[in-house]
Amino acid sequence: MNELTTEIIAALAQKQDLDEVFRHHLEIAINQLLQTELAEFWGYERYSYAGINTGNNRNGSYERSFDTKYGQLNLTIPRDRNGRFENHTLPAYGRHSDNLETTVIQLYTKGITTAEIAELIEKMYGAHYSKATVSNMTKAVNEQVQAFQQRRLASQYAAIFLDATYLPLKRDTVQKEAVHIAIGIRPDGTKEVLNYQVAPTESTGIWTELLATFIKQGVKDVLLFVADGLVGLDEGLNRHFPKAKRQRCLVHVGRNLMNKVRVKDRKAVISDFKQVHRAANREAAELKLNEFANNWHQTYPK
Repeated sequence: MNELTTEIIAALAQKQDLDEVFRHHLEIAINQLLQTELAEFWGYERYSYAGINTGNNRNGSYERSFDTKYGQLNLTIPRDRNGRFENHTLPAYGRHSDNLETTVIQLYTKGITTAEIAELIEKMYGAHYSKATVSNMTKAVNEQVQAFQQRRLASQYAAIFLDATYLPLKRDTVQKEAVHIAIGIRPDGTKEVLNYQVAPTESTGIWTELLATFIKQGVKDVLLFVADGLVGLDEGLNRHFPKAKRQRCLVHVGRNLMNKVRVKDRKAVISDFKQVHRAANREAAELKLNEFANNWHQTYPK
């Protein structure tokens, strides 16, 4: 049984905080790793004769704190006289783990202000983040989003799905807004999110702008667009992708059917409906469609 295991058992038995056990051993492990990195950099151990007359040598160390989810680590960072040694254990100039940054971004997307986030982080982790630090983090994310939206896309897609979902977003206040999303499927079956745009409500104008963005990103040919009954979408498709075929989203059609039948009939109705769009060819699909209509016309004449 190693020392860490023994301390964990002792902490559990005494109902102590395990985070302090992990923090202590993590601190020891990182400090040892830093020394190992330095030895690897030199190619010899400390006090070895191999280091004599090399033109560079160890030059002490400096203290640095580093915040983790287990608490603050007190680290001793070794250095060389010529300043050539760079450790790879810790991020340059970083004072905390990515765990905190992830929390900050998640809070920001929920609409919490930078001042409130800074206060919450200090209470949760004991690490003080200024409003400027939080703003810099969110700015970095915004730059990544911009790069994503301007990246180059494939020239051809077998199908592109268009849909919108409503999410709470922060402007002056927090309200739900429409995130217009496009998902593409390449000829080899690869699926990817192509782009998205945000607007207060689902809008034909936004969809038209998104289609124009595809052209700028390098898309030249799309065989099929799949979408719900978006009013005005045909106009945008005729302008930017006139050769593409269009299809109503069968998921949305199925949901609309569910809203028009009794609860006890929903399972059977959707099962019959799936037989239509899973048919092997057009002729078989038309036969299944007639069967579907005949089966349910008497119960639901309209």
